Amino acid sequence: MPEVNTDKIFAAFLLRLEEVAKIEDFDDIEKEFLGKNSLLSEERKSLSSLNEVSRKKYGKLLQDLSNNITSKLDEEKTKFKSKFFIQSELNDNNDISIDWYKNLGSKNHVLTNVMNEVVDIFAAIGYTVSTGPEAETSWHNFDALNTPDWHPARYESDTLYLDNKLEKLLRTQTSTVQVRHMQNNKPPVYIVAPGRVYRSDQLDATHSPVFHQIEGLAVDENLTFSDLKGTLEYFVKEFFGKDLKTKFIPHFFPFTEPSAEVLVSWKDGEWLEILGCGMVDPNVFKHVGYDTDSQGFAFGVGVERLAMIRYGIDHIKNFYENDLRFLRQF
Repeated sequence: MPEVNTDKIFAAFLLRLEEVAKIEDFDDIEKEFLGKNSLLSEERKSLSSLNEVSRKKYGKLLQDLSNNITSKLDEEKTKFKSKFFIQSELNDNNDISIDWYKNLGSKNHVLTNVMNEVVDIFAAIGYTVSTGPEAETSWHNFDALNTPDWHPARYESDTLYLDNKLEKLLRTQTSTVQVRHMQNNKPPVYIVAPGRVYRSDQLDATHSPVFHQIEGLAVDENLTFSDLKGTLEYFVKEFFGKDLKTKFIPHFFPFTEPSAEVLVSWKDGEWLEILGCGMVDPNVFKHVGYDTDSQGFAFGVGVERLAMIRYGIDHIKNFYENDLRFLRQF
């Protein structure tokens, strides 16, 4: 009885399965090994020429081969489809609930960067950082800083008070940190006090009820206005550039005498005010227990103001809206 080598046919079938690259290839393999023109189909046609015993024996051999091929073909086809569709989902259908944005790590806010840069500039010439509470007493915020009861800054329309007696408030300036530092430390003093401050201001392009300040204080022997001027010119040129021009114009602050505003020459020769400064008033020294003959100077700068000038930002609200399109520029 003539017989084909079924093991050889099945081995050839397995080799063809390894070549599958797309789902349609399974149809081609099925036609090749089980179709009407396949070797298996041709062998079935020869069964009629065999006697009954040989026909049953050889027929069973061919049927077993057909069943094995069909079973293996279905198994591999299912595996391929599963792998194919899983990969298609990964490639074509993003899960918007997971990792929609790439994890690029955290970044500092532009105001934090500016504040840190200012602190670093002063740290390079010996200043240290001092901090204090944002909820303050009227004494630290006004009285100790030589601001009398009748001063407009103490009006409820300008200051956010926390009690009906007007004794507690949200600090309007980080100069309160200077007062607290001098109460606990004797000269020499060289500090900067960065932090958040609050004023009852209407929001507009350059004003906000919440903003950030950096106050500076130096108290030492023989300090003069020339030392103040040189210190602030150094800061301005370090922050804005060596070629920037500055000028000081007279001003009034209750806690310094004499007092001045610092202006910088900006685009098209326009002069912009960036900070206030002056020699510490003797009354301030008296309030904190210093000798009234002490010599020192103080200054204060708005962080938002510095950032707006440097980066050409036209509205202060941009810093607080959490718009990633804005924040990612810095």
